Amino acid sequence: MDTTIRIVTRGANGEIRSKDYSHTDAVLKMHTQIGIDDCSTDLALRGLPVFRGLIGPMPDAKGVVRYESPDVFETLTKEWGAPAPKRTRRRKPTV
Repeated sequence: MDTTIRIVTRGANGEIRSKDYSHTDAVLKMHTQIGIDDCSTDLALRGLPVFRGLIGPMPDAKGVVRYESPDVFETLTKEWGAPAPKRTRRRKPTV
């Protein structure tokens, strides 16, 4: 496998942390594989491992597959789905 595996979790002080791995073996030392992805609409993700306690796989960047802890997934999904703040237009004063 020539893709990078990115694990995104929350640190002890609440910051979002990510760590990249070049092989699945390193991830398997920390997480248990419970299956393989066989239903992703992104065909490049099919056949990749599914790990207990992580949400993914999901595409992140070219050659990078992302897995997130449930709390990070929930936080980032809420941020992504929140409506963007409305832009206000400043009108030039008429002279």
